[in-house]
Amino acid sequence: MTTTMRAVPANAASFLINIFENLGLHQAVFAAAELGIADLLAEGPRSAAELAVALNLHESSLYRVLRLLASQGIFTESSPRIFSNTDISNSLRSGVPDSVRSMARFRGADFFYRPFGEILYSLQTGDPAISKVRGMDAWEYLQRNPDVASIFDDAMTGFTSRVAPFIAATYDFSRWDSVMDVGGGNGVLLAAILRAHSNLRGVLADRPRVLERAWERGLLGGELQTRSEMQDCDFFTQVPAGCRAYLMKSVIHDWNDEDAHHILSNCRKVTPKNGALLLVEWDLSEANLPSRAKFADVTMLVMTGGKERTIEEYRALLADAGFGLRAVVSTGTEFNVIEALPV
Repeated sequence: MTTTMRAVPANAASFLINIFENLGLHQAVFAAAELGIADLLAEGPRSAAELAVALNLHESSLYRVLRLLASQGIFTESSPRIFSNTDISNSLRSGVPDSVRSMARFRGADFFYRPFGEILYSLQTGDPAISKVRGMDAWEYLQRNPDVASIFDDAMTGFTSRVAPFIAATYDFSRWDSVMDVGGGNGVLLAAILRAHSNLRGVLADRPRVLERAWERGLLGGELQTRSEMQDCDFFTQVPAGCRAYLMKSVIHDWNDEDAHHILSNCRKVTPKNGALLLVEWDLSEANLPSRAKFADVTMLVMTGGKERTIEEYRALLADAGFGLRAVVSTGTEFNVIEALPV
């Protein structure tokens, strides 16, 4: 039998080629964010030569990267070799609302992108590729490398800052009187919740070194200081008691089912009968439709060994730990609040 080779449709090939080229664009955005180019352009247009001198860079090489970014609407080349910010590049500035500079620095850093070069290892073994690249898991690496941990911390704080007001506004946290944010990092989400619900008392629970950074940032200072406190917590060992609701955002997705069960079981030990467990997690729909959660899922595969889950998978996971899933509240963002009650 003779097999006739069918031509690949041109649009299909173009689609895939665009994906290949996005690696270069991704790293060009990282370079711009790492170098703080958008900050330098905040006061007005500057030439590639001026930027190269300010940043001690090779002028021609810098121009080629800026030209690529400007061709995509990230910066604009207002006249030959003169660049200005755009609405897009303004999001790469430091300290502006909705800034993603920290996220760009994190996503392009060696810590994050190198494990994706070993994605086949994860497919062959089921283990996170970072363990092959670094010889340890992501959390141990961050603990040993505080400079990288600081970039990661800034990225997660910036990302949560964008969604925290929506989460705080769409779920009625006030009916629980007190809420503990377990693994709550710098307290971004807890601060937003306390501001939105004036009757609520909050506890930020995390590792001591994380709480030190949270104290330095002062997000729970001022008026919120009278309604909040911080408690040391290793959720694999013990979760502190004393609140009616226990909140975890983007915690369970970091872990495989066995580890997630361990964490949830520790939460169950301290959740009172009239209390609740509240998980804020990605919305991984049952239907296989495009979603950011599916990108996040592969990131978990490569970076942490965790995974994103459907609501039914969360229902089963919660049931095994002694919780019954009661409600799923959409926040208008990529996240749902999953409300579970002790059974």
